[in-house]
Amino acid sequence: MRFFYYSVRRNLFLFLAVFGPATITAISDNDAAGVATYSLAGAKFGYSILFVLFFVTILLAITQEMGVRIAVVTKKGLGDLIRERYGLRIAVFVFLILLIANMGSIVANFAALKATSHMFNLPTIPFLISIVVLSFFFITKGNYAVNQKIFLIGVLLYFAYIFSALRAKPDWGAAFTNLIIPKDLHFSRDYVFASIAVLGTTITPWGQFFIQSYVNDKKISLKSLKLAQIETYFGAFLTDFFSFFMIVATAATLFIHKIPLVSGETAAMAIRPFAGEFAGTLFGLGLLNAGIMGVIIISLSTAYAFSEFFGYEGSLDSPFDRGKLFYGIFLFQMILAMSIVMLPSVSLFQIVFYTQSLNTILLPIILFFLIRIANLKHVMGEYTNSKIYNFFSIFSVILIISATIFTFVSAFF
Repeated sequence: MRFFYYSVRRNLFLFLAVFGPATITAISDNDAAGVATYSLAGAKFGYSILFVLFFVTILLAITQEMGVRIAVVTKKGLGDLIRERYGLRIAVFVFLILLIANMGSIVANFAALKATSHMFNLPTIPFLISIVVLSFFFITKGNYAVNQKIFLIGVLLYFAYIFSALRAKPDWGAAFTNLIIPKDLHFSRDYVFASIAVLGTTITPWGQFFIQSYVNDKKISLKSLKLAQIETYFGAFLTDFFSFFMIVATAATLFIHKIPLVSGETAAMAIRPFAGEFAGTLFGLGLLNAGIMGVIIISLSTAYAFSEFFGYEGSLDSPFDRGKLFYGIFLFQMILAMSIVMLPSVSLFQIVFYTQSLNTILLPIILFFLIRIANLKHVMGEYTNSKIYNFFSIFSVILIISATIFTFVSAFF
């Protein structure tokens, strides 16, 4: 009995030692744009859209596990490996698309933060500037360990969505049933669009870069690979666990009462008459937290990618004088995105629409590189993909490419 106790304690300690990168990356996919997507889907399709979450969780776990495994085995980021294997021209092309797509996502998150400042009656410009200043301060002054602890506190704040959903008093039987069998499904082109949006907001190109870079910053050893893989599956589950409650909160209020929703940030105000003031406030606080997490982590993913693609030092453990370019790119993106959001003449919808389109184009390309690298015997050794894993990963890419083609064809015709 004592041996069992010590064994469990030891394994728990080892797991906590590697815990962080996969969970933070997966949860950050639920940025403000993700919250908006889930809210809109729940308000329009109710519990039936939950059916998509089951498959999205599996795809998220598969793609991120490959990233974790490649990072632990090679000790390199995805940008490093693409440059080494496919040359500088391909590296520049991929980085430029990633930069533009990431900027659109950062703008979307700042737009949500701007909306939440109005929601809580905060002065917008000082509020956004304070977010930029504080984000830059804790990224440059804190090391990896400090930043991970702050990110994990942000993860805990996602529990606001659970309490918000509970206050909405949903039909739990219908919610859990639709996870497996979409009983309330009215299949249409709009439902397919919503499903693609849920897929696209959960599995992102920047997420594939960030997870490998962040794992390398954590310095996880090869002997801890299995524990890191377990954390990847846990992170994928936890991400869509929170997504489940976001959808339930709007399905139980806005969908049931046929209240149209035009943007994600208005969900917090729209559910108040049905779930109460406290539920709406919690939903708004969750959106605020998601926006801040999204701004910081997506900006970091671009800085990591630039450093890897072009051979510069980029690490949260690097002092400012040695990582000026890394930290400078991080700050530049936030300032530019904030400035764009504050321009009254700019159509934020157009910016987000086109950059999200770039995201859908870029994701299959990134997944192609991911699968290719994961199957290179001279790079991965005994840790290459198994045949079953290749089947599921290739099926995932085909599904995403099909969704991308469907989106573009439908948009033009």
